[in-house]
Amino acid sequence: SREPLIVYDGDCIFCANYVRMFRARESLGSISLFNARELEPALLADIQTRYDLDEGMMFVIGDTVHYGHDAVHALALVTSKAGWFNKLNAAVFRSKTAARLIYPWLKAGRRIFLLLRGKSAIAHS
Repeated sequence: SREPLIVYDGDCIFCANYVRMFRARESLGSISLFNARELEPALLADIQTRYDLDEGMMFVIGDTVHYGHDAVHALALVTSKAGWFNKLNAAVFRSKTAARLIYPWLKAGRRIFLLLRGKSAIAHS
C-alpha cells in the first residue's frame, strides 16, 4: 500500500528530465521521486548492497522492485498517454526486448555526460 517511487540520478540531465517529463500520476496517483545523490548515506548504502544505482534506476510499486531496463519497461506500462514524451516512452519501452536492448545505450550516454561534467559515481557522491 506504499506510494510508488522512483530512485534516479539527479545529476544526470537525461535521468532528471525523464522523471520530470514522465506522467504516471494520472494512472497511479502520487509517485515519490528520489534523487539518489540526496539520499541519507545509510539508506543509499543499504540500497546499493542490492541495486547498483550507477547501473540503473529503480521503480518500486507495492512490494515489487523494478531495476534498470525492467524499471523503464514497467514505467512504460503505467504511463499516461498524454503528451508526446509519454507516447514515445510507451511505444519504445513497452517491449521488454526493446527496453533490454536500448537501456545499455542510455546508461552509456549517462556515463559520458557525467564524465564531461566532472561528476562522480553515485556511490562516491
